[in-house]
Amino acid sequence: MRAVIFANGELQQPERLRALLRSDDYLISADGGLRHLRALDLRPQLLIGDLDSVSQPDVEWLAGGATEIRKFPAEKDFTDLELALRAARERGTESILLAAALGGRLDQTLANIALLRLPELSGMDVSLDDGLTEVRLITANLTIHGHTGDIVSLIPQASVVKGVRTHALQYPLNAETLSPGETRGISNVMLSAQAAVEIESGELLCVHLRRNNQ
Repeated sequence: MRAVIFANGELQQPERLRALLRSDDYLISADGGLRHLRALDLRPQLLIGDLDSVSQPDVEWLAGGATEIRKFPAEKDFTDLELALRAARERGTESILLAAALGGRLDQTLANIALLRLPELSGMDVSLDDGLTEVRLITANLTIHGHTGDIVSLIPQASVVKGVRTHALQYPLNAETLSPGETRGISNVMLSAQAAVEIESGELLCVHLRRNNQ
């Protein structure tokens, strides 16, 4: 089972995100992410957060269904999205998609991306995706599914990344090293519908930008 968590960021193309959803996904609303679920006419199985971005009509809309509501104090140690991630992990979920976690406030976007490095998520398949942009953390290898012409950027995290190898990207890397602050891994291009990246050590942030016409 996969958990799909809706954050309160931007969702520029909701229908493209809808196309990524599965019928058996466990849907979680991280507080104000409920607005995106309502726009897609979807009810979450769980609403979690301090609920400062959820209106009373929203709560009443959920009352007729089977949504579990977990309300936390406004003064808490974690963001609503991190609370949602921890809740998904507690369920034993091995795959998590974070929707609408990009765009909007820059500090929130950076914090959301940083959540990919949570120790609790180690070994899990976790991605941020708004239907147009997909963000993943690479610690060993990753297969990227998209279309010819999609943009792929590889950004080193925290330390030097060694043994970087790419497959089916226009500008290949062959057992090379990428260091934080360098831009060599930015704006590569997929040569087919599937590309791959392997690393020997370190962490790479992979940003996959889908073509607008796909």
